[in-house]
Order: sequence, then structure tokens, then C-alpha cells
Amino acid sequence: MTRRVALLARIALSVGSVAAITALYFSLLSVNPTTVALSYVVVVLLVATAWGIAEAMASSLVATLCFNIFFLPPVGTLTIADPQNWVALAGFVVTAIVASQLSGRARNRNVEALSRQRDLERLYALSRALLLSPARPSVPAAMVRHIAESFDLDTVAVFDHRTGTVAWSGPTEVASINQKLREVARQAVSVREGPMVVMAIQLGGAPIGSLAIPDAGLTDTVVQSIANLAAIGLERGRSQDAAASAEASRHSSELRATVLDALAHEFKTPLTSMTVAAADLRSSVPGARNQELAAIIDEGLDRLQSLVTDAVQMVRVDAGDFDLRVDFDDLSAIVVSAVRKFEPRLDGHTIVTSLPETLPARVDRDLVGLALRQLLDNAVKYSPPASAIAITGRANPATVDLVVQNAGPPIPEREQSRLFERFYRGANANQMPGTGMGLAIVQHIAQAHGGTVSVASSSERGTAFTMSLPTDGASR
Repeated sequence: MTRRVALLARIALSVGSVAAITALYFSLLSVNPTTVALSYVVVVLLVATAWGIAEAMASSLVATLCFNIFFLPPVGTLTIADPQNWVALAGFVVTAIVASQLSGRARNRNVEALSRQRDLERLYALSRALLLSPARPSVPAAMVRHIAESFDLDTVAVFDHRTGTVAWSGPTEVASINQKLREVARQAVSVREGPMVVMAIQLGGAPIGSLAIPDAGLTDTVVQSIANLAAIGLERGRSQDAAASAEASRHSSELRATVLDALAHEFKTPLTSMTVAAADLRSSVPGARNQELAAIIDEGLDRLQSLVTDAVQMVRVDAGDFDLRVDFDDLSAIVVSAVRKFEPRLDGHTIVTSLPETLPARVDRDLVGLALRQLLDNAVKYSPPASAIAITGRANPATVDLVVQNAGPPIPEREQSRLFERFYRGANANQMPGTGMGLAIVQHIAQAHGGTVSVASSSERGTAFTMSLPTDGASR
């Protein structure tokens, strides 16, 4: 309604300008018709330049009538006596209309160019606010505020599909818009809800949220650009959250490693003292029974010290706080050493090895030994009592494989891809002690060497874990 009133006011002013020119020349100044026509054309051009085609056309028609009635004989009528004046009038009409059209189009193009420039400036300001602010502006609550400020909008709403929350910028929330935002995010369409346009926010063709924005004269291109920037902002927020979570996890792992280092030091000091005391006891106390008890104490202390060392190494590997000390070594010898250290924990199981006489590779001896003990521990937990555990070594052109196989129940295929995730425990692990970190540690160690670890499981052959390591060095 306001626009219509403004248009009528401009038309009235345009016609008034023509009327003023007519009164000036008809009553006060005596000029020839050519001067009058040119004056009318100037007025039409000025009106077209200042306001637009509609106002210019209205002034052209009125100027044509005034020119005919007041300046072409017979004056005071619409009749034209001299045929030459028909030619002059036709030329004036064509000139006025063409001039108003061209000037109006030029003005419209200029207005459109200014509007596009203003939209680009607003989009640029919005992109800077969403993407360059250090205060994580991609949070939806901040995002709607930036959109509203950049485009002078009263109300803006953004729905984040990941969190299921709606953020508003404006005095009030509209319940129907909230529901429509969720529907649009699910269906990936654009709809109109009252004075608001609701459209999906998509990234890579998949909807990740939705945007509600007033129909305030913004073009479809601008609205789509806002939605695209919102998509990038939401994704940036998710990346920041993931990075913050990863950083917190890393710090947590480093803290665990530091605390465990301190605990290990506190454990190892008395353990060392007790080991020395047990050795003295074995050499100084006579009697077979006392010697047997001293040997049991000594073995238990060795096992406890080995467990503490392994625990510290595991936490360091999990935190990524470790360095590979690689050298050419014999994997067959490493396997024999790992089996010997693990013997007190076999719990009635037997280990059958099938190894070449030598199996050279460039590895970190301590970490590969830790990985083997974790695979053996896993095999002992999930094998039938007193069953055999097989360790096989084989050389390939560029890698060496160590296979630890047990006769335990088959692992469902849906679980096999998750076995190496931190803290994951399968359906068969509920009754077994453990933290779910052992296999993840094995994978970290293998990957640090530039190798891999995989699992194969069936009811006929049991479960086999294969650690494949390159022969020519590590990736880290």
C-alpha cells in the first residue's frame, strides 16, 4: 500500500512538472513549438532518470496532450490543422516515449547494479562474520544474529539438524515456523510460511539444517547464497567441535600418561626393593620349601613389574606420546621373547609357534613385543580352556606377517570392523575383564610402523589376527 501511494505521488509530481512548463510557455513566455517540445522532452528525461518508466510514460502522455491543445493550431482543441504539425507531433511522441524508455531502463539497470552491489557487500560482510571470527560464530545462535544484522532483518531462524535445536533472532519465536523448519530439513525443499521463506541448508547435496528468513525483497540468488554460507558455517562449527573434542581427548590421554608415569615410578621403587630382597632370600634361606616360595615371590614381582611397564607403554601409545626406535631386528627372536614374558599368564594354554629361522625387519623391538603380548592376552581371554594358540611368521616381498590364531568362537562380521576402536568390546566380551584398548593399541603400533593389522574369523578355523609390518622401515 505504501509503495502504491509513493508511485501515485511521483506521477502527480511528474504531471505537475509538465503542467508548470505548459503554464510558463503559454501564459508568460512566447516561444515556438520546437522549444516547447524540447522542454517537454527534457522533463520526461529527468523524470525517467529520477524515478522510472511509469512516471516518465505518464508525463509523456500529458506532455503530448498539452503540446497538441496549447501549442499546435487550432489552439484549445485536439485538432491539428497543418499536416506538417502531425509530423512534428508524431516525432515528439516517439522521441518522448523512446527517451523515457531508454532513460528508465538505464535507471533500472543502475538500480539493479546498486542492489546487486549492496547484496554482495552484505554477503561479504556475512561471510566474514561467519567464517573469520575467532569466537566460533557458526553456532546457530550467533549465526542468526549475523544474518539479521547484515541484511537488516527483524526475524531470522536457523535449525541445526545435528543438534535438533532452533536458534532465533528477533523478539518472538513462532511455533509453526519451528515445526516447518524441521520438516524442510527432513524433506530438503523450500516452502513459504506466512511472511517467511523456509529453505533447506544443504552441504554436498545432503540437508544439514534449514533457514527461515522474511520475504523482504531479497532475490532468490541472495537467499540461496545466505543458505550456502549458513551451511559452511554449520559445518565449520562441527569441525571446530570435533577439533576441540580431539584436543581435549589428547590432553586427557597425555594427563593419563603423566599420572601413570608417576604411579609407575611409585610402583617400581618398592618392586625393585622387593625383587632384590627376594633374590637375597633365595640365596640365604635354606630348605626346598623356602626356596620354592622365594621363587614364586620373585616370579610374581617380575610379572607385576612387566604389567606396570606394559600399562605405561599402552597409555603412551594411545596418547600418541611415543617415538619409534627402529632398527633391523629378528622378528622370530622378538616372538620368542614375548612368549617367554607372557608364559605366567597363559592360564593352561599352550603356544605353538611356526617361525622361520630368521625373520628380519626394521622395527621397534619393545613396541612390537607389546603388540604381540596384547594379541596373546586377547587369545587367552577368548579361547576355550587349555586350547592351543598358534603364532605363525611369514616373509613376503615387502612385508612380514605375524599371525596369532586361537580356537575361540567366531566374531560376527558386523563386529569385526569395530574391534580396533578404542574401548569397543564385542558381544562375547561382557564376561571378560579388560578395557577394550588392547587391539586399538596393536593397531596404533602397526600403523606407526607403516603396517596394518587385520582379523579373520570363522567357526571352522577360529580367529586369527594378522599384523603386517614393512621390512624396510617405519612411516613415523
